[in-house]
Amino acid sequence: MEIGNQIKKHRTRLKWSQETLAENAYVSRQTISNWENGKSYPDIHSLLILGKLFNISLDELVKGDVETMNNEISKNDTAKFNKLAWLLTAEYIIMIVSPLPLIKYLGWVGGAIWAAITAVSLFTAVKVEKLKKANDLTTYKEIKAYMEGKSLDEISAERIKKGSKNLMKALFGAVSAMIGFTVCILVAWLLK
Repeated sequence: MEIGNQIKKHRTRLKWSQETLAENAYVSRQTISNWENGKSYPDIHSLLILGKLFNISLDELVKGDVETMNNEISKNDTAKFNKLAWLLTAEYIIMIVSPLPLIKYLGWVGGAIWAAITAVSLFTAVKVEKLKKANDLTTYKEIKAYMEGKSLDEISAERIKKGSKNLMKALFGAVSAMIGFTVCILVAWLLK
């Protein structure tokens, strides 16, 4: 990505240290370092602040990166996430279908096996979220939306809505797992 080079070039032009830029951009010095070294990508709000600080347009700041972002979005969206989505779906189906037979035929050992299946499913779900964050896909999509004319308010509203949905999904999954496990234990106890 070219953004790291652009940030460093403009920071150097202004004779600012990473600390100075960090203070003016309302981020940590480590964040500036990560941006400049390509470890992470600034979100849309940070890009706008950087553009204002450097007195350049967003287009100039992200020039060369828009095409890369589009390729990254499509490549990552279709390949890794589809595989993990199918894996997660299979794990959830197994998690829903297996507790009663496992507990009925294997007792507490079956409950432990089911708990392990649930833990693997939760691990996969966390891995999906980490992969999205590591590839800055949310940030790339927001920048692309902004470049296509969406307002910051629309982009922020979508992020909040998506965050709320993800939180609700996680809570629903956790509560469902706990209820399912409790029901299976009760059924196994009643069948003995």
